[in-house]
Amino acid sequence: MTYKFIELEIKDYIATVTMAREKSLNALSLEFAAEIAGVFKALGSMDEVRAVILKSKARIFCAGLDLIDAAGGFTPTARGPFDMIKKSQPLFDCCNAIEECPKPVIAAVHGKCIGGGLHIISACDIRICTEDASFCLKEPKIGLCADMGALQRLPLIIGQGYTREIAFTVGDYSSRQAEKMGLVNNVYADQTALYAAARQLAVQITENSPLAIECTKEVLNFSRYTSVSEGMVLAIQKNMFLLTTDDLKEAFTAFMEKRKPDFKGK
Repeated sequence: MTYKFIELEIKDYIATVTMAREKSLNALSLEFAAEIAGVFKALGSMDEVRAVILKSKARIFCAGLDLIDAAGGFTPTARGPFDMIKKSQPLFDCCNAIEECPKPVIAAVHGKCIGGGLHIISACDIRICTEDASFCLKEPKIGLCADMGALQRLPLIIGQGYTREIAFTVGDYSSRQAEKMGLVNNVYADQTALYAAARQLAVQITENSPLAIECTKEVLNFSRYTSVSEGMVLAIQKNMFLLTTDDLKEAFTAFMEKRKPDFKGK
């Protein structure tokens, strides 16, 4: 796979997706967003991938929406807004593809994470950042409502109170404020420590049964929008499948032999 704005490395069951639209500070153009959606859809079907790290090659994580690109071709007619929203579908797809990717996704954030960047990380499973990271939603500053999923996902991560504060104030929130909110799990001194921590998390994930991890993510995603009992029903259905797998047999064998299991994802 080749991409214009993304660097992809797959090693030891870990895929590292590096956003590399450096000159634009990873501002989300339609083409860039389409590439993000495409790479996560592709990784989701790869047996050689069990966890994904999302990071940035630019000096910040993401500068938000590329306004010039987004406004290109807009016509001030009755149909203009409809056409613009329809054309913007890749922006919505990139966040949905991350959330729907069956592999756990770890966002490793450094520097500013603005607008579209916050939408993207809200679709990830785990978020960690550097001390210099900051977070904000900027849409109301340009007269718009955030529409890429953060208003729907953030309340499930940090609660309604913090989400409404971020959305209404359009302020910049520091790494430590984000940690207090629960937006990020941990804060690290610099990018070197950040990426080492992200890889350590990814390694821990890859040591587990990939089938069980994928089922767990599906149940977690489903359970956010339904009752406890309905979520448990899905988990039980997943276990009915997992009980028939070679991974489960390997887990029991490894336990009896007092060794680490070697899961094959079968």
